Amino acid sequence: MLSFADFDTRGYRMVDVRTGYGQWVTTYEDTVEDAMDIALLEDLTEPSWETVRRAVDLGCGTGRTAAWLRRNGVSSIDGVDLTPEMLAVARSRKVHDRLHEADVTDTGLEDGAYDLVIASLIDEHLPDLGPLYAEAWRVAEPGALFVIVAFHPHFIMTTGMPTHFTSASGEPIAIATHVHLFSDHVMAGVRAGWTLAEMREGTVDDRWIALKPKWERFRNHPVSAALVWRKSG
Repeated sequence: MLSFADFDTRGYRMVDVRTGYGQWVTTYEDTVEDAMDIALLEDLTEPSWETVRRAVDLGCGTGRTAAWLRRNGVSSIDGVDLTPEMLAVARSRKVHDRLHEADVTDTGLEDGAYDLVIASLIDEHLPDLGPLYAEAWRVAEPGALFVIVAFHPHFIMTTGMPTHFTSASGEPIAIATHVHLFSDHVMAGVRAGWTLAEMREGTVDDRWIALKPKWERFRNHPVSAALVWRKSG
């Protein structure tokens, strides 16, 4: 398993996930760009969003993903997140049917309850992907899809940049970041029983350069990816 410390070029103070997102919550919506995740969801052809009966949003955060799902025809969405402050924002958006404070690898949700499981920009915070894929399999019904949007390992390694934010005092703070190769994703998915149905990678393009001009040196490098898995049955 690769260690982020081997690639770190920033040297930011690093905190755990709950602490970090609890502090980041006030500026999170202004920091995370749709080009990172929403753009990839819009490019996917496999999920028929409007036919989803019941979805679960793992690592739901402030409800960005759920709000997009609602706009695209998903009518029933539950959310799970580890951070109370993020859940409070999600609750205020009223885009989830139910919200649960829990670890995404041990949600406590019922078996086989969802025909869509989605997790966006959380994989880099998990030391091991296996439990996430296994839990997604457990709560998915036969024939369900699992959509995961990931921070691309190439970009983490190339830039040496962790998931990070600027605190209220102006200090850049990193949130626990792990490097997972796509072979790690594939093997975790296969071991859990999933079948890969689609994959898309987002690169640093003109849209990204307009948002972050300093990223010109990373033009055409992959920055995020979306994988769509299907549960047979």
